[in-house]
Amino acid sequence: MRVPPFERFYEEQKGPVLARLRGLLGREDADDAFQETFLRALRAYPSLKHGRYLRAWALTIASNVAIDATRRRRITSADVPDLESVDEPLPYEELHRLTAELPQKERAAVFLRYGYDLSYEQIGDALGSSSEAARQAASSGVRRLRRKELR
Repeated sequence: MRVPPFERFYEEQKGPVLARLRGLLGREDADDAFQETFLRALRAYPSLKHGRYLRAWALTIASNVAIDATRRRRITSADVPDLESVDEPLPYEELHRLTAELPQKERAAVFLRYGYDLSYEQIGDALGSSSEAARQAASSGVRRLRRKELR
């Protein structure tokens, strides 16, 4: 079975895809996911070998887009307080401001240690160094901050 022109595919599949996305994400988020679904389909369409199972293919893409959207929402909204209830800078903003002038490696080590409470081993992995190097970078960064504060 030949692959139909993309325009025909789109017209035939837009209703079921939108219904699936609304069911998975709700009405508001479904529109963006709908566009992303057909953008992904358009990119992959030239490589299709036949036109069988196009509805299942389109619904699979839509499901993957919905999963990605849900993951992004979970990551970006995790542990963020209601901004209207915050009168002072958020802790990360304050740490970001305090470490702004540190050398890059020290800044990253201090931020990961005191902002995210990571172990030195985790920091070393993130920075591509050893845990001892991560410990030294964090220690040097803290010393610089203390010296700056004393001035």
